[in-house]
Amino acid sequence: MPEIGNGPAVLAAVALLGYLIGSVPFGVIVTKLMGLGDLRQIGSGNIGATNVLRTGNKPAALATLVLDGGKGAVAVLLARLVLGNETAAQIAGGAAFIGHLYPVWLKFKGGKGVATFLGTMIALAWPVGIAACLAWLVTALVSRISSLSALVAAAASVPFCLALGHRELMLLAATMAVLIFWRHRANIQRLAAGTEPRIGRKT
Repeated sequence: MPEIGNGPAVLAAVALLGYLIGSVPFGVIVTKLMGLGDLRQIGSGNIGATNVLRTGNKPAALATLVLDGGKGAVAVLLARLVLGNETAAQIAGGAAFIGHLYPVWLKFKGGKGVATFLGTMIALAWPVGIAACLAWLVTALVSRISSLSALVAAAASVPFCLALGHRELMLLAATMAVLIFWRHRANIQRLAAGTEPRIGRKT
């Protein structure tokens, strides 16, 4: 089998494939398959697991969480398996994350990227990804606010990369964190006003 290079064309193809994988709107698919309606017309209209939870269907929310995280991980692992280098893996994971935020299948109106971010980080460097997941979990247990948990996990990922010996991931982690904060700008305003809903509320 001929060796696959790592030139610009190959990396562009990796980015495109990662983007298409990330663009799959699992929240919309899961809710439709389970007869829960159009997720974009429910709660906040977001396509992520937190909004799926507002339907009251916990298995649907869990499936969405796992699938959204999984698509980031799959993109990373495929690139690593085929090309055998971490640059391609980072490009694939970052592209999958962008695909979730701006999916071509939904006219570029996607989710906030938290689960895909966590799945991507776990696949790229599992200690960093697990640490970010724990930051999310601890914040969620204390605050019961999903958006705050996401912001803490995203912000903490950069120092986690530094502390856990994965400096090569700091730029990607910082970029994804900035985009997560951007996608949560309305949530940040509600957090400041004290009106952000808690986990499990249907409105």
